[in-house]
Amino acid sequence: MSVRSRHLRALLRVSLTALLCALLALLTGCSAERGGTSSGGGPVPAWAEGMDTVREERLPAEARDTLRLIDQGGPFPYAKDGSVFGNYEKLLPERKRGHYREYTVKTPGSRDRGARRLVTGREDEIYWTEDHYASFRAVLR
Repeated sequence: MSVRSRHLRALLRVSLTALLCALLALLTGCSAERGGTSSGGGPVPAWAEGMDTVREERLPAEARDTLRLIDQGGPFPYAKDGSVFGNYEKLLPERKRGHYREYTVKTPGSRDRGARRLVTGREDEIYWTEDHYASFRAVLR
């Protein structure tokens, strides 16, 4: 193999690696954003400022199904769906008791309710947690 051929192959390999890295960065960077603008480019609502965000269409299918049920007012598959969320972790903005409601998001393969929840607020806020309230992201619609 000539020096020129080896050089072209090395250049091609580096170019493909750079392209794959850029694609990976783009894909992972679109899943959550912090404050300022939504991942769709529009402004973030005041209630979501300073929080990590996720666009509704980027949520797991089960979470989108639960959002549809919330929008329709039920019926919900779990008895605790729609119950008051206490915000004991203080990760969401402080509001009077009863402001937040929680809903279970099915977790494939889980024998119980799992760790995934959507929490809604009286001012049309929606928050997503997949780690049973250890962290939240504001859901942008």
